[in-house]
Amino acid sequence: MSGIALAAAAAAGAVLLAVGFVLGRFAARRGGRVADPDLGTPVERATFLTLHTASLAAPPLRAGLTEETARKAAGTLRSLLGTEALCLTDRGAVLAWDGPGEDHHRAHVPEQAAETLESGRSRSVHTGCADPACPLRWAVIAPLTGEDGVLGALVAYGSRESAVLVRAATEVARWASVQLELAELDRSRTRIVEAEIRALRAQISPHFIFNSLAAIASFVRTDPEQARELLLEFADFTRYSFRKHGEFAQLADELRSIEQYLALAGARFGDRLKVTLQIAPEVLPVTLPFLCLQPLVENAVKHGLEDRERGCRVTIAARDAGAEAVVTVEDDGIGMDPELLRAVLRGEHPAGSGIGLSNVDERLRQVYGPEYGLVIETGVGAGMKVTVRIPKYRPGVHRSVP
Repeated sequence: MSGIALAAAAAAGAVLLAVGFVLGRFAARRGGRVADPDLGTPVERATFLTLHTASLAAPPLRAGLTEETARKAAGTLRSLLGTEALCLTDRGAVLAWDGPGEDHHRAHVPEQAAETLESGRSRSVHTGCADPACPLRWAVIAPLTGEDGVLGALVAYGSRESAVLVRAATEVARWASVQLELAELDRSRTRIVEAEIRALRAQISPHFIFNSLAAIASFVRTDPEQARELLLEFADFTRYSFRKHGEFAQLADELRSIEQYLALAGARFGDRLKVTLQIAPEVLPVTLPFLCLQPLVENAVKHGLEDRERGCRVTIAARDAGAEAVVTVEDDGIGMDPELLRAVLRGEHPAGSGIGLSNVDERLRQVYGPEYGLVIETGVGAGMKVTVRIPKYRPGVHRSVP
């Protein structure tokens, strides 16, 4: 979890403890009881109940503020506050209502919430309800905020004006806002991952595509069967690389795509490109970030064959290392100056160096931690060996379904 997310989670915990304290004192004064007598004092029991109830509202809020998530969270938030009714709004309309009075109060909410949505401050207002049987006499309107400001409002209704309800509703709205901020962080992370994969796709050189099609065309008359096989490889390679994907794939799928890439590169370079595969079958089901290995192989082919008439050998190995799978991509090509390599990994992409290495390095560190970045051994004229360590099991890492 990022530092921002950890800070947000800590803030959420502090808010909930504050709510528990407020409601606990309120319950203690009213002689409130909680089912389990072993949980301590009335305040401690109320705090536990608050935390438990809040945990039920967190999942829908972590998905963002929509009609569906508001509907799922509203009842739990109302139970948390113990109010006669509660509604959640965005900046334009009521998203969900829980409790009585919706038929004649809902239409007035946007007008009543306008000041809070503008100022970002909680306020208590008299509803002005003309129905003597309606219990909704006062409303506490608290802002729901996110990274971009006020997103909406939590409106808690009571039968009388209450400073305790104002404080509790404000704290609950703050806690809900933390969940919404975490949802925004999740969406931001997803957008970053998608942008990184788009960048990798953009790196699949138009020249490679053109040269692959040219190589296929050259076989059409001389070896139609070979042309057909290469065309199928090309179709499968592009379909996999440009699929609608999730974040992760199995090592077996990544290696299959690499084999297709190498088949197309081999059609162009012929005997100049020699490839050795050493794959342990037991690591094939291991899950890793999507399009994580292909840039490494493309880099090996590019730098292995650059300025070399005699060709090069690319060796791809995957072995079992207990709790990890270890994948290496090695070539005996021209290598790279270590200073240049460090600049590439810092995201400084000198002309012709590409973005694949830094992209993959950053994604591995994001998913598995800083100790799982690329390990690269190289030197001018010494070839290059790239090692990737992949934990076999990691929470949140699941195979993507195309």
